[in-house]
Amino acid sequence: MKPVIAVKDVWKTYYIGDNAIHALRGVSLEVPLGEFIAVMGPSGSGKSTMLNMLGSLDIPSKGKVFLDEHDISTLSESDLATIRGKKIGFIFQQFNLIPTLTTKENIMLPMIFQGMLLQDREKRAEELLRKVGLGDRMDNKPTELSGGQQQRVAIARSLANNPEVVLADEPTGNLDSKTGEQIMQLLRDLNKTENKTIIMVTHDEDTAKHADRVAFLKDGLIERMYKPR
Repeated sequence: MKPVIAVKDVWKTYYIGDNAIHALRGVSLEVPLGEFIAVMGPSGSGKSTMLNMLGSLDIPSKGKVFLDEHDISTLSESDLATIRGKKIGFIFQQFNLIPTLTTKENIMLPMIFQGMLLQDREKRAEELLRKVGLGDRMDNKPTELSGGQQQRVAIARSLANNPEVVLADEPTGNLDSKTGEQIMQLLRDLNKTENKTIIMVTHDEDTAKHADRVAFLKDGLIERMYKPR
């Protein structure tokens, strides 16, 4: 099966004065459509940098990043923004919901940038809120929701433009264990029932057990790949 997203010999180097800091050191990874991958590793291992590369939020110092076999590492920022909006959904540890907007309005926001009509945006947002079990909280502001409910809204927002790939950065990091398990089950259902490709950064081994494969990073390299169960 052809990979939906891939990195090939990717390096990311930052400079502090004359000192070079290599966040990634020649990482290669292929992710087939419909796979659920967890990225693990100690603090400073390159997990977040890896996720930024896979999500085209950053470009490599060396190497190539492919989305649907197109090299996105050479695209302009405007082209990157367009492909991100269409192909990739993001879930953040801090939820990143806009507090002045309702849950429905938060989910509608990514669709505005894709030129979707208001009526279609509203219909899609309502469908997604029902999908994540929040059909009765459409008009609530984020501050009126629990942490788990806010993360459900964030998941719904990540699906707004029906992306092929969902990137999740510590999606259960701010949640208690029971709520975190519910969120992971929701992500697993999206993976299995809708064939969404999910790439998740986590520090928690129990969370990683939901994935098909784990990429364990250390010192900017994938030290090993393994099946968690």
